[in-house]
Amino acid sequence: MTKKRIFIISGEASGDLHAANLVRAWKKESDNFEFEAWGGDRLQAEGVTIRKHVRDLAFMGFVEVLQNLPTILRNFKTCKAQITEFKADVVLLVDYPGFNLRMAKWAKKQGIKVIYYISPTVWAWKENRVEQVREYVDRMYAILPFEKPFYAKHGIEVQYVGHPLLDEVHQFREEKQATLALANDKPILALLPGSRKQELRKKLPLMLEAAKSFQQEFQLVLACAPNLSEEFYRELIQDDAVQLVQNQTYQVLSQASMALVTSGTATLETALFRVPQVVCYKSSALSYRIAKALVNIKFISLVNLIMDKEVVRELIQHDCNATLMREELTKLLPGTEARNRQLSNYDELIRQLGNHGASERMAKDLSHYLSE
Repeated sequence: MTKKRIFIISGEASGDLHAANLVRAWKKESDNFEFEAWGGDRLQAEGVTIRKHVRDLAFMGFVEVLQNLPTILRNFKTCKAQITEFKADVVLLVDYPGFNLRMAKWAKKQGIKVIYYISPTVWAWKENRVEQVREYVDRMYAILPFEKPFYAKHGIEVQYVGHPLLDEVHQFREEKQATLALANDKPILALLPGSRKQELRKKLPLMLEAAKSFQQEFQLVLACAPNLSEEFYRELIQDDAVQLVQNQTYQVLSQASMALVTSGTATLETALFRVPQVVCYKSSALSYRIAKALVNIKFISLVNLIMDKEVVRELIQHDCNATLMREELTKLLPGTEARNRQLSNYDELIRQLGNHGASERMAKDLSHYLSE
């Protein structure tokens, strides 16, 4: 039997992670598929040929996208050529909606089957993109519990498989990873500043300024993104008191007492490890104004979005400053009422998300769907 050719497009570190877990589960389910991808080290470790690395793909905010438009347009052209050269039967799009929805339209017109994993946030803004999903996506896999009823309201059936981060956290705990070798035994104040250079330059100096107020009681540990070098971080920090930990974010979270976290996937990871957190978000002034005009959501962190209430404090744009970070962290010190309330809400969040096994469930469904 001729193997089906799957071309995966993941444009960020989190997409690379989830795609890699899916490929691992998929290979256990069937050997009737071969893969090429735009991805990162995780997909490569699963034996997938990487045609473009995620480190070259992450652009943040409206202004940043405009500034990098020539590169992005070249990327579209390159991606189409590589899919054509591979003779892909299926494109598997992982998150990264600005790029991937356009690729869905092109692939559909080429007669290539389109699978989308991790729904675009059509419920937050550009709700008209629902029609793009309807027209260009053959099968959508959602990972947030409220997405299935949202799509149903628009007459679109999607598959809800659960959140893949539950798989990651479960696997980490099963493997019983060794504890970090750190400078001392003080409790950890973790810094998770994101994986994009633009956001790091904006937020990391503010996080560091706030965190240094807690140096007497805590050791400061920065979880570095796998796509960025230690040299890049050291240029921004220039302080030996901050300990850098590369490729071990879960080890950091498993030992942390509290955290400053950039909005995104990391907010949910932090909650799954039951680490009290303050969420930080800051973009360029113009990008923020455009987003504020377009986005129709009450919260920016996954924790608050899933729970539909403020579980973690979000410091956005002008509020994203060292003074407020310090104030909010102080509220989360051990023994405080706010800390205990946040931890209790985490327990409810984890109950709502359900069981691990999203990758296996999706792999099973996909193998069946693509062999029909």
